[in-house]
Amino acid sequence: MSRSESGMQRAERYVAAINASTDKNFLYKESRPIYNIKQMMESTAAMYPDNNAFWQKFPGEVEYTPITYKKVIEQMNSLGTAFRKRGFTDKRIGIIGENCYYWALSYLAILCGVGVIVPMDKELSDEALRDLVVRSNVSAVMCTPKYRERFAKMVEDGVGKLETVMDFYAEEHEGCVLSLERLLEEGKKEIDAGNTEYMDVEIDEDAMSVLLFTSGTTGAAKGVMLSHWNLCSDLMSAPNLLQVLPSDLFFSVLPLHHTYECTCGFLMPMYKGAGVGYCEGLKHVQKNLKELQPTFLLAVPLLFESFYNAIWKNIRKQGKEKAVNTILKINRFTNKFGVNIAQKLLKDVIAAFGGNMDVLISGGAAIDPAILDFFNELGFQAVQGYGLTECSPMAALNPDRHGMMISSSVGHFLPNQQVKIVDKSEDGIGEICIKGDNVMLGYYEMPEETERSIIDGWFHTGDLGYVDDGGFIYITGRKKNVIITRNGQNVYPEELEYLLQRSKFISECMVWAGSDDRGYDSVIIATIKPDMEEVESELGEAAADPAAVEKLIGEVVDEVNDAQPLYKKIVRFTVRQDDFDKTTGKKIKRFSEENKR
Repeated sequence: MSRSESGMQRAERYVAAINASTDKNFLYKESRPIYNIKQMMESTAAMYPDNNAFWQKFPGEVEYTPITYKKVIEQMNSLGTAFRKRGFTDKRIGIIGENCYYWALSYLAILCGVGVIVPMDKELSDEALRDLVVRSNVSAVMCTPKYRERFAKMVEDGVGKLETVMDFYAEEHEGCVLSLERLLEEGKKEIDAGNTEYMDVEIDEDAMSVLLFTSGTTGAAKGVMLSHWNLCSDLMSAPNLLQVLPSDLFFSVLPLHHTYECTCGFLMPMYKGAGVGYCEGLKHVQKNLKELQPTFLLAVPLLFESFYNAIWKNIRKQGKEKAVNTILKINRFTNKFGVNIAQKLLKDVIAAFGGNMDVLISGGAAIDPAILDFFNELGFQAVQGYGLTECSPMAALNPDRHGMMISSSVGHFLPNQQVKIVDKSEDGIGEICIKGDNVMLGYYEMPEETERSIIDGWFHTGDLGYVDDGGFIYITGRKKNVIITRNGQNVYPEELEYLLQRSKFISECMVWAGSDDRGYDSVIIATIKPDMEEVESELGEAAADPAAVEKLIGEVVDEVNDAQPLYKKIVRFTVRQDDFDKTTGKKIKRFSEENKR
């Protein structure tokens, strides 16, 4: 039996197990068997050759250019053929730069028959990138022009095994820098001459094919090793809870090197024959939404919060807060009968998302359920999902049907995956563990860390929470972040941060353990960054007085404390005006001393 035949049989068994499930949350049993990303792309292109896979504004252009699946496959084969002809077979190849079609094309070409793809964080410093080049043993890096000279200098300096830089937009080959356009031409000539080496490659779907370095809030980055089968299992499972159609268009705004955007916002639409439209940058979000009129938006809570806050600030400026709250209150009642009055009355808000937006998915961090509820009341399908790079990344997702989704939960575990809670405390909270074919192969060159994280097939996430009787997961905090008080009580800082940030006067905050005035350890302290626009609206000229601002924030802290047991109360807080020091994933570095000031 050939590798492709055995791979298809495994994929068919995987889909059959999903279809046999009686779980009512698995709404859409429409997955087709895929066993590697190459076969996925070829089958999608065969089914939807004329569908537009990508929408891209190329340099100097003001309009979006559509790229069909037929063209994607042709260029993928050309680029892959050129790579193999130039000796990159089985090599590690890095990729870095702004989200664009050539990023996606390069990723696919390398993954589907060349070597191991190593996505790199474009926000990293030169020093960190050099370290990554050495650690991952990359021979070449594909990049947008912004990064060309940085990596060319590494080649010149003899950093690691790096020999070649490939510039997405270079017109010609020049020294160690190759032009992607010229590579496409080289590959096409080879194919026209009868070279089918790349197209005939049989993928080992269980081998490391993607090497991703996490950007956690503590410690050195770990290299997560993923296989084709890891990715395919996730892609076949997730859309059983949330439907993706060939007519859908995903709006890509999150960095592609993150697995959240890469798997969910890039590979998922490729699997389903849908399209991806690339945002030109955060300052262009509103303009690009109107131009593309997408149906899907995957984002982190920070973006949804900014939309939500901007909407309510505009409503308050117009003096319509009471009227809108009344509309939403009535709408909660009429929604029970399938009538949404908010959609028509708040059409300007809906138009801000392009006019066709249907699904909003929040992931990467906790979001206030009230924000999801608000967007759901407007007629969107706004849900939370949960994932980790080590899980390819999807581990849980809310169903997209109103009445079944739970805004306070990160979602229901996926088909063919299992979840359990270990080391439960008295309140039933423990560490969340995930088991399934989506769980990584392990950490790159870190066998001891792998053994600590994957035990009997169960990946120990480090997240704390619980699972309800319906299979929905709730997260209370990170295992490493738990504050253990002097009397042995566990306090989850994320819970208090969530309560504080429900106030419009607080932009961001970090809760941590410190010492009180008497020198006692493990008391709860909060560092708070106020939303000065809201503070100024409330205090007027007095907002210039730090004491007045501190008094206002203190009232918020007191209100939160009033609802907490004694061991959970915030003992002291500090107000800061500067931004918190964050990871490239925009998460506050919890153990940074600077962030405690």
